[in-house]
Amino acid sequence: MKNQLLIFLLLCASAVSCLNISDAVSYTTVQMTVLPYEEIDPSRTPVPGVSVYLENIGNGATYRTETGADGKAVFPAVLGRYRVVARREAEVPGQGGGLEKVIYVGARDNIRVDNQDLELPLPIFETAPSTLVIKEAYFGGCKKLPYEGDYQSDQYLLLHNNSAEDQYLDSLCVGCLAPYNSSATNHWVKPGPDGGLVYEDYAPIIQAVWQFPGNGTNFVLHPGEDAVLCFRGAIDHTRQFPLSVNLDKSDYFVTYDIQNFPNPTYHPAPGPNIRADHYLIMVKKMGIANAYTISVNSPALVIFRTKGITVQDFVEDESNIEQVPNSQDKVVKLPWEWIVDGAEAFVASSNNNIKRLHPRVDGGYVTFSQSFLGHTIFRRKDDIMSAQSGYEVLYDTNNSSFDFYEREVQSLHE
Repeated sequence: MKNQLLIFLLLCASAVSCLNISDAVSYTTVQMTVLPYEEIDPSRTPVPGVSVYLENIGNGATYRTETGADGKAVFPAVLGRYRVVARREAEVPGQGGGLEKVIYVGARDNIRVDNQDLELPLPIFETAPSTLVIKEAYFGGCKKLPYEGDYQSDQYLLLHNNSAEDQYLDSLCVGCLAPYNSSATNHWVKPGPDGGLVYEDYAPIIQAVWQFPGNGTNFVLHPGEDAVLCFRGAIDHTRQFPLSVNLDKSDYFVTYDIQNFPNPTYHPAPGPNIRADHYLIMVKKMGIANAYTISVNSPALVIFRTKGITVQDFVEDESNIEQVPNSQDKVVKLPWEWIVDGAEAFVASSNNNIKRLHPRVDGGYVTFSQSFLGHTIFRRKDDIMSAQSGYEVLYDTNNSSFDFYEREVQSLHE
C-alpha cells in the first residue's frame, strides 16, 4: 500500500512538473461582455435578442448565447484570442406593403483577453438576403491519384438563384478580394481604436475583374437553378485524374482569355462542349500573372453588379484603381454596396487570419482544413423553406459561419 501511494505521489509530482506557469495562467477565467448595437445608432444602445457566438482561436471551442433585456451577452473566457460573431433577424415593413426580412450581422476578430474583465461594443449592420448566392466554391484542388502530386487546375464556382423570381446572369461580375490568403498581410483592414477592425470604404478586387456576357436576358436562372463557372480548365479533368471533376459541359461558363492569361496548364482550351458565348469577359487585368490566381486555401470571393455606370467605364477611371504595396498587382476599389453576395474562407492552420469581407457582406467565415483533398465550401440547404417554396432554398444569413460548411467531396464529382 505504501509503495502504491509513493508511486501515485511521484506521478502527481511528474504531472505538476510538466505544467508551466504560462499553462496555469492560461486557465484564469474572466468575464467577457459583448454589447451589440446597430451601426447607425450614434448612442450605441445595446440590442436585446441578438445571437452571439464566441470562438476561441487557439483551440477552436465555440460558445453561443443571446443578449438579454439589457442588450448584453456574457461569456466566461480564459486567457487567449477570440472571434465574436453576432446575428439578428427582424421583419420590417416592405416597400410593397407587407413585411420583409432584414438581417443584422456583426463580427470582431483577434480579440485579446488578458487577466481583466472585458466589455466589447460590437456594431451590427443591416443586410438583406441575396437573390443570387454563391452555393459552392471549389478552390482547394485534389490529389493526382493514381499518380503522385497535387492538382489545382479544376477550380470552379457554383451560383444559385435563391429567390422566387427569374434571375439573369447577364453582366454579373466576379472577383476575389486582396489579399489572396486570409493570413497574408492585409493593407485594407486595420485594427480600430476600440480593438475592432476598420475597413476601407471599398472592396479591393485583385488581379482581374470578370463579367458574364449577355444583353440582359440571355442567361436566365429560374428559381432554385444553378450555374457553374470554371475558373480554370473547362475540360474533363477526370480523364486524367479521377478525383477531379468533369467541367466540359454545355451549360457551364468559363473564365478564359488566352491573351491575358496564356498559361496552358491552368487555362487549357475549353473542351468541345463549352459554348463560345459562355466565355466570361475579362474586363480588367491588374497584374502580370499568366494565370488567374485564386487561393487554394482561403479566398474571399464575390459576385457584384455596378450601379449607375458600366463596369468597363468604372475600371477605366484611374481613381478607382490602386497599387498593392510591394507588389506588381493592382486592385479595383469596388464599393461595398455593389456586392450581391460573398463568401470568405479562413485557413485552419493559421492563427493570423484577418477578415477581408466587410460584415455588411459576410459577417463570418468558413474554416478550410486542408488543400488538395477535393474539399469545397458548400452552402447549407434550408429544408423547411425549400418544402414551402417548391424549389431549393439555401441559407442566406450573410454569415459564412452559419451558411456554409466544408464539404469532403466536390458536388460536381461523378
